[in-house]
Amino acid sequence: MPIDAAFARHDMAVLYDSFNIHGNDGDFYLSLPEIPCRILDLGCGTGSVALRFADHGHTVTGLDPAPGMLAVAREKDKAGTVRWIAGDARDFTLGETFDLIIMTGHVFQVFLDDAETLAVLSSARRHLAEGGRLVFESRNPPTRAWESWTEERTRERTEVPGVGPVEVYYQVRQAWEEFVRFDAVFTLLASGERRISESTLRFPGRKIIARLLESAGFSSVTWLGDWDRTPLVPRSPEIIVIARA
Repeated sequence: MPIDAAFARHDMAVLYDSFNIHGNDGDFYLSLPEIPCRILDLGCGTGSVALRFADHGHTVTGLDPAPGMLAVAREKDKAGTVRWIAGDARDFTLGETFDLIIMTGHVFQVFLDDAETLAVLSSARRHLAEGGRLVFESRNPPTRAWESWTEERTRERTEVPGVGPVEVYYQVRQAWEEFVRFDAVFTLLASGERRISESTLRFPGRKIIARLLESAGFSSVTWLGDWDRTPLVPRSPEIIVIARA
């Protein structure tokens, strides 16, 4: 699983955690299991969604390759309710199966070619219990979400514990074919220090995702277009996938 070099660092992961608050998307994922179950959060980051599941009585494992992200997740998990594992979503073996596997925060888009993506989907499929579900989202390419990733439209500010006031904005450096390269620019307002994270995302369409899911062995797929569970249509903001083993 690709690691953003910046978020391998604890100090950058702290900034990420302060700005990435899961609202409607987090509520959607939390609504998926009707009874306590075994959940695997692939690319769990700083653990915000995993911890919400644990608070609701589920048995949760979070897997992420970035040391900084996992360090912040463990700091937040003061009661030790989640099992945190350093690992790569493209190739992992946990020796158990799960009722629900999730990838939140558009993690699916960090895998930049079919081979990487198929490896992730196949690894997830191997770890699903019979009848289990893999659920994730990807931004729908026709809406061209990256066109709004400008300093003027994305600038926001928050108070980061132990750091002080921090401002962030996003700016696209390059967009080509299915790919977008962009920066997250953090400014520590007390000192004026700037910290920049560079990322590249893939924007695969429904047909590509469907083909890869079939190749990975998923038998049934439900397609949604937004967090209110509306069906996927050409101009939906999201491609939300619920794939069954």
